[in-house]
Amino acid sequence: MCSQMSASSNPGPVNILMVDDQPAKLLSYEVMLEELGESLLKASSGREALEILLKTDVAVVLMDVSMPELDGFQLAEMIREHPRFQKTAIIFISAVHLTDLDRLKGYQRGAVDYISVPVIPDLLRAKVSVFAELHRKARQLELLNLELRRLSHSLMTAQDEERRRIARELHDGLGQDLTAAKMMLGSLVQPNQHTIERRDNRTVTEVLSMMDSAIDQVRTLSHLLHPPLLDEMGLLSALRWYTDGFAKRSGVVTILDAPQEFPRLEPELEMAVFKIVQESLTNVFRHAEAKQAVVKLQERAGSVTVSIVDNGKGIGNGSHELHPNSYGIGVMGIKQRVEEFKGRVVLRDTGAGTSVEVEIPTPNSQLPAAVPRFSKLTVRPV
Repeated sequence: MCSQMSASSNPGPVNILMVDDQPAKLLSYEVMLEELGESLLKASSGREALEILLKTDVAVVLMDVSMPELDGFQLAEMIREHPRFQKTAIIFISAVHLTDLDRLKGYQRGAVDYISVPVIPDLLRAKVSVFAELHRKARQLELLNLELRRLSHSLMTAQDEERRRIARELHDGLGQDLTAAKMMLGSLVQPNQHTIERRDNRTVTEVLSMMDSAIDQVRTLSHLLHPPLLDEMGLLSALRWYTDGFAKRSGVVTILDAPQEFPRLEPELEMAVFKIVQESLTNVFRHAEAKQAVVKLQERAGSVTVSIVDNGKGIGNGSHELHPNSYGIGVMGIKQRVEEFKGRVVLRDTGAGTSVEVEIPTPNSQLPAAVPRFSKLTVRPV
């Protein structure tokens, strides 16, 4: 852990790509920039520069505007078209194209700076070092975010394991003790006894009824923490049990729309989908004032999709943007679980209620890269 954090805090030198068709100029740029301590890469043409960019993470591209085949403007335009290089710093150097229109053309094609010849070494070093440091900080932040996601996943896994342990102890410990006590009390009730004894029997019978209720509550709590059906029979059986129980406890008509048979998924993925449904329906009960909720489960094209749609009062009027600070605990839990599996989640007001739609890639498949999408609505805390 310490070593990982140390590596994140000191990512090391970044790559600076120098592009010019004249070897003498490349050598002069190398001499000017070598004291920065960064990794200097050289390309003598636009095509060679593109080949290097496709293979290497580059922080800054330093290029001449006037080059044969691909000039600097064309090369910058091609670089910016690639998703990987949307934020790569491009600095133009020119001895010819020095008018304001030339500079404007350079900035329009993605340049962050424009240096004229003769180049002042201190100025070049200062400009390059700024963008190199920005790239280093961005890479450092990315590494820290990866570490944060890893820790978040570990915490969530630990929480699920702790729920499983508590559920087992409730069922095997407290549940068994209550059942044994009930059996012992039951043996005290005898038919055809005197009035006082019959009165005592009524008291024992009332205690037995209370213990039945306690046993049921312990069993329900144990299964809600971690349903044994999830391990034994899979996601579909667990969701059938949960939606039936939720409908009885909440009074919300709950429909599970799922195929008759559903394949087993990885245990962590099954747990994630189950918790997403559980947290979504809890939100429906607490805030939606809905009469009905529909849970739809599908497995298709290398991904599992689940949606929870209710007919309640909705989550907003569409006039406010979703900010992280407005997420409730339930929504944040759903978002976090989906991100752990590189999935997508859409939360929206349907006009007649609320819809939560989740798509998660199954193993050996990959969804197109996308940030979880949220419509411009407010979310009530869960």
